[in-house]
Amino acid sequence: MQHMPTITLAPGREKSARRHHPWIFSKAVADCPADLKPGSQVRVCTADGSFLGYGILSPSSQIMVRLLSFKENESIDAALIKARVQQAVSLRSGLIARGNDGVRLIAAEGDYLPGVIVDKYNDFLVLAISSWAGEAIRQPLLEALSALYPDCSIYERSDSKSRLKEGLEARCGLICGTEPAEIIYVKENGLIYLPIDIRNGHKTGGYLDQRHSRYKAYTLARGARVLNCFCYTGGFGLWALKGGASRVENVDVSALAMNHAKAGVAYNHLDPGHCRFIREDVFSYLRQQHEAGEKYDLVILDPPKFAENAASLKKACRGYQDINRLGLSLVRPGGRLLTFSCSGLMDQSLFQKICADAALDAGVNAQLISTLRQDEDHVVALPCPESFYLKGLELAVY
Repeated sequence: MQHMPTITLAPGREKSARRHHPWIFSKAVADCPADLKPGSQVRVCTADGSFLGYGILSPSSQIMVRLLSFKENESIDAALIKARVQQAVSLRSGLIARGNDGVRLIAAEGDYLPGVIVDKYNDFLVLAISSWAGEAIRQPLLEALSALYPDCSIYERSDSKSRLKEGLEARCGLICGTEPAEIIYVKENGLIYLPIDIRNGHKTGGYLDQRHSRYKAYTLARGARVLNCFCYTGGFGLWALKGGASRVENVDVSALAMNHAKAGVAYNHLDPGHCRFIREDVFSYLRQQHEAGEKYDLVILDPPKFAENAASLKKACRGYQDINRLGLSLVRPGGRLLTFSCSGLMDQSLFQKICADAALDAGVNAQLISTLRQDEDHVVALPCPESFYLKGLELAVY
């Protein structure tokens, strides 16, 4: 048994840890040594002293401890981190073989490495650490990645809001290798090159979690008039153009994203005459199009996270209902809506109920054709349902 500081839970608060959920909330803690520094390794036990797991302390966070091991004879050391990284990488080998140069190699809690994300874009690995747990294992993590990918550059984008909430300062920049270009392109499903902005883009530079859903848009796009909302760098729009859309309207408020979206059309040798790039607030644009009586064959709603925490969930539900009401009202009879929520607190059944209410408000009949979700490299650890965050619906409108 390792000798380390012990955190004791209040009576009856051990159930989730016994089920190997990695988060220990501060409200569940009965006793914690006062002199422990953030990033310290700790032993977590029940009120009667029974072992639960080993983890990393973050005293100022609501998630006070993130557990990395539930075995009393296992150490949180370089060997454990190396084994976790190797397992994560092996899971993605088939995806890479199928013509994908952009892959999430490590998906935080989904790969039992809490607060750690690593995305691979061609010969660049982009590291994003959002917690003290990730910060504490940063060095062995980098060593494991360098050993597996000796020819790759490693760039860090540890600048998320959740990192700041942990009391960690933002850290961005090149760790090793060469600086990335302003835009790099990664092949997706062997057909489309997606523009990625590692240094200044959202998250790690791109959104790999919508790979399957973008291909869904491709299958629905032939001859269609398409409205792609919150388009970012235009991934859905690129696939729609590749699928034979007659016209694609890409809408986003970001000028930088719009420039990258335009570059992506040119890089893929797609016809710019079949697309428009509209820099505007999406809610405002949807209302304008609704008032003008415009209709589309395919509408795509892929908004940013509306619910940052439990306190904001009710407001987020109103936002999702409003935007889906507008989106549904713009779909012509027989058309489709692809709608998404990336709010982890929004479960699938609640999102479906919100869309049903939105259809009533819009005065349309809608049918659920298929459910959509984060792609296979954004794995979900079964003990941690919060790692399943991206929900989507394909709706037929009549």
